[in-house]
Amino acid sequence: MEAERGLVRKRNANTHPKRCVRPAQQVSERIGYMYQVKAKVLSNEKLSEAHYRIKLEASQIAKAARAGQFVHIRCGPGYDPLLRRPFSIHKSRQGRIDVLYQVVGKGTGLLSQKRRGDQLDSLGPLGKGFEIEPAFKKIFIVGGGIGVAPLYMVAQEITRMGQGQDVTVLLGAKNKELILGKDEFERLGLEVTIATEDGSTGYRGLVSNLFQELILSQTSLSVAVYSCGPVSMLRKIAELSRHRGFFCQVSLEQKMGCGLGACLGCVIRGRSGYLRVCKEGPVFDAKEILWDDLGL
Repeated sequence: MEAERGLVRKRNANTHPKRCVRPAQQVSERIGYMYQVKAKVLSNEKLSEAHYRIKLEASQIAKAARAGQFVHIRCGPGYDPLLRRPFSIHKSRQGRIDVLYQVVGKGTGLLSQKRRGDQLDSLGPLGKGFEIEPAFKKIFIVGGGIGVAPLYMVAQEITRMGQGQDVTVLLGAKNKELILGKDEFERLGLEVTIATEDGSTGYRGLVSNLFQELILSQTSLSVAVYSCGPVSMLRKIAELSRHRGFFCQVSLEQKMGCGLGACLGCVIRGRSGYLRVCKEGPVFDAKEILWDDLGL
């Protein structure tokens, strides 16, 4: 017998799992290592003109989440919009998760209207996260725009390991108002370098160009790169890393249907065949992806 808060499952050779829910308790259903929960909104803070940070009470998801995984959230009260929206888990602690998101359409627009006390039907943690190894001496964490979202937990795990790695965080955006997460990385004691396309702060240009300049002086062969952002940025980071022999993992942003690997709506082509971003990803070894087949 497997018992959890609000859930009891009983299995034998002749029956399917059965669920018994005790009254007056929050219902949560575990499916493998993921849970479907009614996550309570703790806050929904506007960070810029289009960026928000929502904090959710979701203890089961928070406990199971790993760096690079995501949650699939139903943004509306019913089935409009029909599909859930995938969001990287930005932070996971003390029974809650933080999600950074950008308002780009109907679903995220509805999410931006949520207030403290509202509940969101949430499924997670989903997908394959980053493989963080303590053996590398130099680590680059490279985030472009909202792509910074899954990278904080990468940095957090690296600092917890306490192996003394030299870690450099590179964050890029169109302008200084759109830079996300700088203070959070600095509170971990990490060096953060900023790139803005308009030169309003830090390096003037793309963060991928900044990365290219910084690795020119990199002599160590023990280098790991963890990155998330626009496909064009990731492609360049992947190519530069491959030429230098760096270990490189990237988290892809992709529109999804079911989020569970069944609908094949988020499939990309890899060297080993077709890959589901929601299942085999969203984190991939950069060498596995056929970058020419991805839209830029």
